Amino acid sequence: MKIAAINFFIALFIILAPGMAAADGFIVVPDSPLPVTTTTGHFPLEVRFHHVDVEINGRTAVTKVDQEFYNPSQYLLEGEYIFPIPKGAVINSFSMNINGQEVRAELLDADKARQIYEDIVRKRLDPALLEYRELSVFKARVFPIEPRSSKRVKLSYTEILSKDSGTVSYLYPLNTEKFSAKALDSVRVMVTVKSSESIKSMYSTSHNVDVVRKSNTHVIASYEDENVKPDTDFRLYYTLSKDDIGVSLLTYRENHGDGYFFLDICPDFEYSAPVAKDITFVLDVSGSMKGEKLTQAKRALKYCLSKLNSDDRFELIRFSTEAYALWGSLKKADSTNLEQAVSFVEKLEAIGGTNMEEALKLALTSQGHTASGQTRPHMVIFITDGRPTIGEIEEQKLLDKLKQANSSATRIFTFGVGYEINTHLLDKITDLTRAYRTYISPKENIETEIALFYEKVGSPVLTDIELSFPHWLGVSHTYPKISELPDLFKGSSLTLLGRYHGSGKVTVTLKGRLNNSSKQYTYTLQFPDVNEDNTFIPPIWAARRIGMLLDQIRLYGENEELKEEIIMLARMHGIITPYTSMLILEDEDDRTARNELDDEYQTLGNIAKRSLEIEDKSVEEYEKLKEDSGAGGVQASEELQQLNKAGNSAHTKEGIDRLNFKDRDGTYQDMEAQIKNVQGRAFYNSGENWIDSNLQLKTDLPVERIQFASKKYFELLKNNTEAAQILALGRNIQFVMNNRIYEIYEATNHQ
Repeated sequence: MKIAAINFFIALFIILAPGMAAADGFIVVPDSPLPVTTTTGHFPLEVRFHHVDVEINGRTAVTKVDQEFYNPSQYLLEGEYIFPIPKGAVINSFSMNINGQEVRAELLDADKARQIYEDIVRKRLDPALLEYRELSVFKARVFPIEPRSSKRVKLSYTEILSKDSGTVSYLYPLNTEKFSAKALDSVRVMVTVKSSESIKSMYSTSHNVDVVRKSNTHVIASYEDENVKPDTDFRLYYTLSKDDIGVSLLTYRENHGDGYFFLDICPDFEYSAPVAKDITFVLDVSGSMKGEKLTQAKRALKYCLSKLNSDDRFELIRFSTEAYALWGSLKKADSTNLEQAVSFVEKLEAIGGTNMEEALKLALTSQGHTASGQTRPHMVIFITDGRPTIGEIEEQKLLDKLKQANSSATRIFTFGVGYEINTHLLDKITDLTRAYRTYISPKENIETEIALFYEKVGSPVLTDIELSFPHWLGVSHTYPKISELPDLFKGSSLTLLGRYHGSGKVTVTLKGRLNNSSKQYTYTLQFPDVNEDNTFIPPIWAARRIGMLLDQIRLYGENEELKEEIIMLARMHGIITPYTSMLILEDEDDRTARNELDDEYQTLGNIAKRSLEIEDKSVEEYEKLKEDSGAGGVQASEELQQLNKAGNSAHTKEGIDRLNFKDRDGTYQDMEAQIKNVQGRAFYNSGENWIDSNLQLKTDLPVERIQFASKKYFELLKNNTEAAQILALGRNIQFVMNNRIYEIYEATNHQ
């Protein structure tokens, strides 16, 4: 193998974009006898699995990586295992084991790599590697890589994690696995955190993680998936605090305009004083619940009863043609009452119609007060598989009656079983009472879903929550609304996203009620004037706002102003869902027809031109918003609630897989791969070009065309370091930067 060829590849991995980090390894085969294609490039090896185990003690993290590479070809290959070092990490130890033998790894610093960087790009290697800048790198020779055989690589390294205002962050970029020749069979990241301080919240802003709390100082977070090509960095945050309730703040703000914030509020895991609560279980026993539905629902109710605390009070109501309560008032959860309640549940039978009005009114008249008049939180768990057929059946009139009857701010958590339900009604009930909705499809287990829900809400910690910021900070557009914050439960957290205008050190006040006592907590937080590190926050905020706006359209009808805002936010932040795609396509078609939008600057419209089916799919999916029942209506309700509660990047992509398509050449295309978020805004792949969403806002700017890998290309990269992440998208890109439109093109396409 030629040393110069190896060095070319090494340099590519060292030049990393500011603010990025990398810890994932991969094998480059520069002298491969295989043809270089757009699919494999210089990465002909497949990654079979990629497992990461992280042990964090305090702020010291030991990361262990286990990967298996497979050579699917008939050729004997030689490669270089490349491992970029996380930016800012203090590497205390590094080891690498390949096929049972310790392998010596060589460290090259970023300065040395930069000297040969331009030569690599001139050879037309994959510009996707440009996103890795300013990092040192370990490399090790891997030989031989036999035909149709595997190579297993194990390594570990140690780093000291950064801590900002009590929040510790861990980053493990999985995005280099996009260089695998095919999807990985298995991906797993497991992070175990132990600390001498109390661990409050732990969350990921990138992936759906399962968080298991062993104790107040021992927490495990894990992400696992199959048959995927990860292209998103794994980000995990946790808060260390001595307070009963911890707060974690993340922000993003460019040097102009308002900022974004991501605020997580989490109680101590071993909180010593859970709130004594009142809870009323309301079960539909109409004829349609007959059989397995009722059997599972009864088991679920008995499970919930077994989890009541001794200080709790409860009531059971069954309803069909009429509604009947077990006692007519709330009773203490002692052994005698629990035994009577279980007997009541076991005797339930399904027969008759569906009188929701009488059932809900009866539940709301169960007083949420103790004998001494002390206020207690009252929640209703309402389980039904139908729509009202007796009593008040008109949706708005029923809601008006419930609003009038709900004088004690009772939360009504609704469970819709099956598809023959009125999702609009149930969703409006939960919206009215600041609760959550859950739908259980015919294929799902009623008992399991209700039990999982009850585990989350069974132990309130702080109710009637109020959160206040100083007026000068200019906090706005928060989701959930500050005036409608839900209760805080043990083992879970409350996440608030919003915008802010001012900057500086801020005192934030959290108020609430705990067992009839008022509680107040204060936190000193920093809202910076500029912070461009957390570019993932704007899309998550946009997803929540879009979810809220779409819910307004779904429940209360279309409004042009709402549609216009959805289109703007969805296009700018790449929130492409089955419900936003049609709105964007219609908007771009109309503006192009009126010559208000240059055809080549279309975003989603350019993707749709590559397919015969995207537009029809989008129209069909958007129509589901108007359905108040059926599988489509339930699916729309669930997905919009997920957008409303988005807490990570994965939640912003609800339903996008249903927009996958075959292009006009018959090639299957993943819609998610056609949209990338870079530097806080979305780019769309038109097939030949990547189009910056900002182009639709700034079409009157001067245009500068620059050939890929030319002298001017490298000058642009040298003089505008922030351009590297954009240039990494490909060889044909149109984007806005420094009040100018840049068009990067390949000479083969533009003579």
